[in-house]
Amino acid sequence: MKPLLASRPVLWFLFLFNLVVAVAAPFVADGPQAVLTGVGMGAVSLGAGISLFRTRRKPA
Repeated sequence: MKPLLASRPVLWFLFLFNLVVAVAAPFVADGPQAVLTGVGMGAVSLGAGISLFRTRRKPA
């Protein structure tokens, strides 16, 4: 399972999808649920973004 989650296409999907949901959550829901959804999805997006940054290929 770990190789699948560490693949670049999956990391890009997690990064972009969770970023969009984190930004849109306060406009779709109200109250603490919207805030917690935005924070949780933002944390997942941040983690995927950091993994993408760490695993990027160095130019030759």
